Amino acid sequence: MKLTPQFTFHGLERSPAIEAKALEYAQRLDRFADRIMGCRVDIEQTAQHHHQGRMYRVRIDLTVPGGEVVVDRDAGLDHRHEDVYVALHDAFEAARRRLEDRERTWKTHREQAGVSREHGEVARVFADEGYGFITAADGTELYFHRNSLSDGDWQRLDIGAEVRFTRAEGEKGPHARLVTLVGPAGGQS
Repeated sequence: MKLTPQFTFHGLERSPAIEAKALEYAQRLDRFADRIMGCRVDIEQTAQHHHQGRMYRVRIDLTVPGGEVVVDRDAGLDHRHEDVYVALHDAFEAARRRLEDRERTWKTHREQAGVSREHGEVARVFADEGYGFITAADGTELYFHRNSLSDGDWQRLDIGAEVRFTRAEGEKGPHARLVTLVGPAGGQS
């Protein structure tokens, strides 16, 4: 993991032991997705119920290229989540499964896209709105969204940057998907 995970505690004191266990689980996620760019873990002790003890809710937000993976494990009536370590384990297992699914999907897209990848140049970027336009080699201008970036490096995407992409047709016309930054900007900004 490129960044140290951030931990927040709600309704309970910060615990080095809980934090260490969560860090151990977070570091294991790299085995399933080696491009995790950020991890935030919220651990909450919910109100005590009459027939059960205090329950724990764990939310994990992972930043990965092209988006986020969010797991929110609410204890509900699962009495096992009266133990914070069980709640952590269950949440990180769910995150692992989601990452594996996402990696399989991206691998399939990359394999399919490898046949029809095109080169182009970033024509316009609307950073605050999260989209831009690419001029393809044939002169066609294609819309792309920040979630279309396969390397997720939105900040390095300047006007004139060389990119590779897959062309797709949508309701509003052609757009680029699986956009990958190839070279630096051509000097414009």
